[in-house]
Amino acid sequence: MLKSLFSSSIRADVLSLLLNSPDEQFYIREIAKLLRKNPSGIKRELDNLENMGIVTSEKIVNLKYFQANQESPLFSELKNLITKSLGLPGAIKAVLRACGAKAAFIYGPYAEGDDEASVDLFVIGATSSLTKDLKNIQKRFGHEIDCTMMDDDEYRTKKKKGDSNLKKLLSGKRITLIGRL
Repeated sequence: MLKSLFSSSIRADVLSLLLNSPDEQFYIREIAKLLRKNPSGIKRELDNLENMGIVTSEKIVNLKYFQANQESPLFSELKNLITKSLGLPGAIKAVLRACGAKAAFIYGPYAEGDDEASVDLFVIGATSSLTKDLKNIQKRFGHEIDCTMMDDDEYRTKKKKGDSNLKKLLSGKRITLIGRL
């Protein structure tokens, strides 16, 4: 639905990333890597969004960084539209991409279709800023998010050793957000 409201899917993805992480700054190639899109298409959409006043840019050394313009009169409306369009999993996915997570999934009662007030999230390889961003999502959606984080090496070691807790997690029903396990 969101992609049809905008002239391109790239614009919708860029808006989703920037509006779900409004305090973060990203450069073009970083956004392209996170969204798995062509950098030239990302640049075109960022330039269009900047001309509309929806994003701002700042040149630091030789990189141009972009972020959501929180002063824009459209900021809160667009953020709410994206939140409603993507739902809880989509909002978490956008934040996970911004935090550099390698893989993540929702498990437990929420993944099984029970609309519980609590969401269990398993994340591999994200930065520490994820916790702050997840708190914002908790407020917006009214769901508590219980996050289990592991770095890449810890995950591989536990998987190789056949860790029983990890096996149980991986064998249960889940909603994959990003990456492969």
